[in-house]
Amino acid sequence: MDVADKDSIHTVMVVGSGSMGRGIILSFAMAGFNTIVLTRDPTRLSDLPQDVTARQELPEESPDLIIEAIPEKMELKEALFERLEQTYGDTPILASNTSSLPLDKMADGLKNPGRFIGIHYMHPAESLPMVEVIRVSQTSDHTLSLVKAALKKTGKESIVLKKPIVGFLINRLQHALLHEAYYLIEEGIVEAKDIDDFAKWMFGPRMCVTGLIEQKDISGLDTHALAQQGIVPHLHLSRKPSRVVQDRYERGELGVKTGRGFYDWRGCDVASHKAHAEYKLQKLIKLLKDDR
Repeated sequence: MDVADKDSIHTVMVVGSGSMGRGIILSFAMAGFNTIVLTRDPTRLSDLPQDVTARQELPEESPDLIIEAIPEKMELKEALFERLEQTYGDTPILASNTSSLPLDKMADGLKNPGRFIGIHYMHPAESLPMVEVIRVSQTSDHTLSLVKAALKKTGKESIVLKKPIVGFLINRLQHALLHEAYYLIEEGIVEAKDIDDFAKWMFGPRMCVTGLIEQKDISGLDTHALAQQGIVPHLHLSRKPSRVVQDRYERGELGVKTGRGFYDWRGCDVASHKAHAEYKLQKLIKLLKDDR
């Protein structure tokens, strides 16, 4: 059955079993979908629910929706989509979870780009209640409708971007903020912890309540317009990636996975730290949902 003939999505396959791939497949499994994860080593996935099928090879029967969550290399993703088309023809919806690569270029390489779409999760994928859905110019209305309905069943609202743009919504906003934050660290104005404390206790709580744009309507666009005139000309507008990040990357200081990043994680119980962060995130999401 081709995409155009489907009335709903029942079977979902995620290609890639890193933290993002696991989170995506977990969100569909918890919602009752038939779920498959394609991975190089199925034995590493014993922590997933028993009804998730882990495979090293493509299943014979086509899933309804296939989401790639493999490394961010264009040649890998293009090769995967070519293989999926050769195997399944026009049957499945094909989706990419890329956060930085051009979706329109991926679509151009497909025989039937009408069934292609971007589905961008943020980490942790199984917990956060929103997903970015990005349609390319060829994405059919039917494909978009099926994907939104499936995501809704997993408890997630879709933010639909009407056309692709590098970084999409969340990463463009996030990197704009981080770019300025790294500049302030680089210039010796504040430390990393100062920025994190500000984000947790001042910026973050307000954004949870009123968002970014609504808050400016509430505080007054006259005040905001005048503040823009004074501040924007002095923001860090360099198009080069920040050295405080790139230098750490080149030294192999990658955060918790290597024991050091902006913070020293050596001797820290990282698993407990992550679990506590997840616990607090779940409490916050529940509060926000209950108060809607």
